[in-house]
Amino acid sequence: MAVTAPTPEQFLALADEIGLDLTERDAKTFAQLVLPTINDYNVVDAMADELPRVKYPRTPGYRPMGDENPNNAWYYKSSVKGASRGKLKGKTVVLKDNIMLAGVPMMNGSATMEGYIPEIDATVVTRILDAGGEILGKAHCEAFCCSGGSHTNVTGPVHNPCRRGYSAGGSSSGSAALVAAGEVDMALGGDQGGSIRIPAAFCGLVGLKPTHGLVPYTGIMPIEVTIDHTGPMTATVDDNALILEAIAGADGYDPRQYSVKTKAYTKVRDDGVAGLKIGVLQEGFVFENLESDVADCVRETAVRLQDLGAAVDEVSIPMHLVANAIGTPIGIEGIAGTMMWGDGYGHGRSDLYVTSLMDHHRGWRQRVNELADTVKIYLLLGTYITQQHGFRYYGKATNITRRLTAAYDAVLADYDLLLMPTSTVKATPLPERMDGLEENFIRAVQMFANTSPFDITHHPAMSLPCGLRDGLPVGVQLVGRHFDEQTIYRAAYAFEQSGDWREM
Repeated sequence: MAVTAPTPEQFLALADEIGLDLTERDAKTFAQLVLPTINDYNVVDAMADELPRVKYPRTPGYRPMGDENPNNAWYYKSSVKGASRGKLKGKTVVLKDNIMLAGVPMMNGSATMEGYIPEIDATVVTRILDAGGEILGKAHCEAFCCSGGSHTNVTGPVHNPCRRGYSAGGSSSGSAALVAAGEVDMALGGDQGGSIRIPAAFCGLVGLKPTHGLVPYTGIMPIEVTIDHTGPMTATVDDNALILEAIAGADGYDPRQYSVKTKAYTKVRDDGVAGLKIGVLQEGFVFENLESDVADCVRETAVRLQDLGAAVDEVSIPMHLVANAIGTPIGIEGIAGTMMWGDGYGHGRSDLYVTSLMDHHRGWRQRVNELADTVKIYLLLGTYITQQHGFRYYGKATNITRRLTAAYDAVLADYDLLLMPTSTVKATPLPERMDGLEENFIRAVQMFANTSPFDITHHPAMSLPCGLRDGLPVGVQLVGRHFDEQTIYRAAYAFEQSGDWREM
């Protein structure tokens, strides 16, 4: 698409919009002066883009319906077979539907994105295929990934395989449901506030939000560059460590990646927890909506780890209680500024910009009434804040995050891991459309208290199933030092091998 030079009349209209005094003569002069610059834009437009090649053949697949999709977890089924050998040979993987799989539709949970077909594979896709895995398609996710519940996808809610009619958690809702139902071995999710760990907790899975930047985000639709994470969701700790080994490491595109340290995550499975020091975070248990059986189950997990040989103590980090408030300007303004007004990417960083996604996503402006209510609220609020105050609160929150990070690091200097509930609640009944805007919104945001802090501080955090209460899974969250996923896996594997979590 060529860039058309602005007319003097368009310059006058733009000047009026920004409050600039401009005469008709000035507008005519400006229109002439910018012609060489417009030509430069069209030189760029005429050039071939610089995108990675697609290595493995595939077909677009199809959209499964009815009995083939009982939990509404699938968006598209396909089959992309990888290399003939590798550590993921024999493993099947599903992708959250904000991850690009070339030639296969992607809608990111929103009606406004339906019909978009990426032309590249995300880096994580290529790495899974290079390691011999088979990708079976795309899993539904929440509308633009803006919900911790599983009821905002435009096609309808994703049901929890553990109890139909209940939330699978969000925003990686379909990813969790498909692994929990045994339809795939592994899934990739995304996490900007808890969107891997919450569905893992609700569905009884192992879900890891890696250290920020450990896994490249290239080819995945962003929300906000400083909190974008992608990571594995699996039924077992060993599978989780295995797929992380395949997808971790710098890719040369992603600006989120700096001083990345990868390790052999599967090698620590037999090391046990003897000698580890685990801090049970007091502030992780004081939230008003924390269910008592969730708290009890997680505390019992701490006792079990102690019985296995770990040293377990109560620790206090008072700033944890305001961590969600600190993250709010970053998340809200990222959603509005980067994901929406910035056409999914924004600007100002050296990234792999998938301009076909940007072009398609711009269409939300003509279809704004079709956005999910969560997206509408965040878009309105983020736009209001920046119009009234600019970006000062985003900047100040980013500055304060360094103090929050230091508060966690100070305790992690003495302890190997922090332990707390993943979600303050177990899976909740799916809201009905007639429940109203307020109820639907509350069900989308009520579970982030212990997860979102570690998106802004970038610490690795895992949800691990630790018991059933009232027939529903409970997740315990283990948080480690930056790039020390190994210690999380070490403790998680020891706990997993100590007994069946469904009987704890």
